[in-house]
Amino acid sequence: MNAPFLYSQLVEDIAAAIACGSLAAGSRLPSVRRCAAERGISFNTVTMAYRQLEDRGLIEARPQSGYFVKSALGQPAQPLRHSPATITPTRESEQLVAMVLAAQAHGDHVNLALACPDGEHFYPADKLARLTAGLLRRQPGLVGRYALPPGPGRLPQQIARRGLALGMHLPPDDILITHGAMEALQLALRAVTQPGDTVGVESPTYFNLYPLLVSLGLKVLEIPTHPQTGLSLDALELLLAEKRLAAILAMPTVQNPLGCTMPLDAKRRLAELLRQYEVPLIEDALYAELQFGEALSPTVQSFDRDGWVMICASYTKTLAPDYRIGWLYAGRFAARVRELKFASSIAESALLSEAVGLFLEAGHYDSHLRGLRRRYAQNIDRMRGLIAAHFPAGTTATQPAGGFLLWLELPPQVDALTLFHAALAEKIVVTPGNLYSSGSRYRHCLRISCCHEMNERFVAALRRLGELAQAQASGGQPQIQ
Repeated sequence: MNAPFLYSQLVEDIAAAIACGSLAAGSRLPSVRRCAAERGISFNTVTMAYRQLEDRGLIEARPQSGYFVKSALGQPAQPLRHSPATITPTRESEQLVAMVLAAQAHGDHVNLALACPDGEHFYPADKLARLTAGLLRRQPGLVGRYALPPGPGRLPQQIARRGLALGMHLPPDDILITHGAMEALQLALRAVTQPGDTVGVESPTYFNLYPLLVSLGLKVLEIPTHPQTGLSLDALELLLAEKRLAAILAMPTVQNPLGCTMPLDAKRRLAELLRQYEVPLIEDALYAELQFGEALSPTVQSFDRDGWVMICASYTKTLAPDYRIGWLYAGRFAARVRELKFASSIAESALLSEAVGLFLEAGHYDSHLRGLRRRYAQNIDRMRGLIAAHFPAGTTATQPAGGFLLWLELPPQVDALTLFHAALAEKIVVTPGNLYSSGSRYRHCLRISCCHEMNERFVAALRRLGELAQAQASGGQPQIQ
């Protein structure tokens, strides 16, 4: 059989499998080498066929991961905020957050909303519990004394070791253990701002940052953020030149809610802008270790040479939410942050900090993270396929670089708040885009979490959410089931 025929036959076979659904959106194709071996054809023939399928928009190559069936679902192509603006969080937003939190606490509701992984596959609970119990048997005195700073050294050493994979060289003695990432953010903000100062944030950004900033008496200035490349550095540079910002709070790697990661050159440029204008960045790296690529994109902190980048993260999303173990490296502000920590909560649990440190040291965390990344990447791909199939025409969704969050932009006639209430009446919880800024900018947007078991109940809820959105998009009234 001649090569052109073999090449064309492979293209048509894969195209037909995609068309009939036997190769679903997000499915990984056999590697070029494996496909060549299975079909008894040359490496070059398979490579040419895959490139043809790419040109037809049926598959896509992902760096260091292989070839995947491409979803028919488009991605948001531009930021919805086009210029910086100071905003004032409203009481209505606080009430809406409270409603979302209350609803997701009900066991009979399907939670598509909050970024709280739920299920036995997402946390190594049994292994960590055995390790913690063993530690307590060997060192019962851990619970009988205060864990005064600097506290157990094992965990900071492990955090510093893991930071190398993200391009960072963090002195362990300067890593402060905190009560989750939110305390780390609060300490960092208090160290570099005064009430009345303005802090720049991405738009959209994590909704819980607004009440945090307001509680500290700070003004919030939203900066345009591209759904694929992150923070607009051109807009940021103008603000820095005008001396309008006391600090910046951002997630350059796997941003919440967009899931995007800034390109390497942009991260390098951001670090240089901070040095040039002497403005601190508080870099939230909560999802940085959940990147899907085999080679992790380094943090902005990795390009910082003068201590203007403060970086924090926690193990609440990946290891043990109830342990509330986070950390903060504060650069040139380390001494001030330590003073604030001692004045507020003194220190964290020695037992829990040491248990997490032992878990990291033993190598368990690396294998756990590899499994999490695979599971979240699969969940994201499956979710995007379901959205393409069941949501209104014109819906787009992000293609995250990691993590487990999807940002949806629905057709303009769909009101996310109305959709939220309609879904809630059917015990389905989502987070409407209204939470991610004031005004109506994100009124047709949703954030959906893919950190739950993708069982029949979850999939049925997503389909029903799509039906409710379809009804709004067509101008009809959703039929209550």
